[in-house]
Amino acid sequence: MGKIIAITNQKGGVGKTTTAINLASCIAIAERSTLLIDMDPQANATSGVGVKPEDNENTSYEILVGDVDATEAVIKTAVPNLDLIPSHIRLVGAEVELVSKSAREYKLKHALGELKEKYDYIFIDCPPSLSLLTLNALTAADSVLIPIQCEYYALEGLSQLLNTIHLVQKNLNKSLQIEGVALTMYDNRLNLSNQVAAEVRDYFKEKVYKTEISRNVRLGEAPSFGKPVIMYDAVCIGSQNYMNLAEEVLGEKNK
Repeated sequence: MGKIIAITNQKGGVGKTTTAINLASCIAIAERSTLLIDMDPQANATSGVGVKPEDNENTSYEILVGDVDATEAVIKTAVPNLDLIPSHIRLVGAEVELVSKSAREYKLKHALGELKEKYDYIFIDCPPSLSLLTLNALTAADSVLIPIQCEYYALEGLSQLLNTIHLVQKNLNKSLQIEGVALTMYDNRLNLSNQVAAEVRDYFKEKVYKTEISRNVRLGEAPSFGKPVIMYDAVCIGSQNYMNLAEEVLGEKNK
């Protein structure tokens, strides 16, 4: 049975989608069957693996509103062992449509039952908000991975995210765990990066991964080519960082 990991932080611009795309791709390249689910209406994870959002009839929206079986929305990507459930801008309307439905927080969990048997890892890229879409992801997940950028307001809003996780654990998904915390946009030349990294490690202790994701031009360029960084430039620092992070997530390196 596969492991479902939600990647979330309600703060925008922290490298959440970058982490979802590249961590999923690196784990897939490590020969684990992997599914990436794009739950963000912006569909950046979809385009980031080379899939045009407008080209897909079945997406995460159709799964949530119950129009299609989740297996019908799965498409293959150019990355070996990596499949995708794409997103679309119409996912914006899902929250309004789900408000009046019973068990609305469990829609994704129920939809993924069959797929969990098929994949080793399922990663969910959440929107940058604590919305019903994010609640669906947290209710469906076994664990949550939190990217935190090494910048001035890094810890701002984290208490709200952690409170949401605790509420989900209490009311919707008692087995939800914090998988780990990934430090992103790290620059070891800057005192600020080192200070923020130290603060985060002090706060989250052993939950913080040893691998820091450095600022890297190639990492920023890759999405415009519709490729994970490992497929765009396999030897750049961004690729090395995400391969190292994938080893930690797989348990092949100690956190």
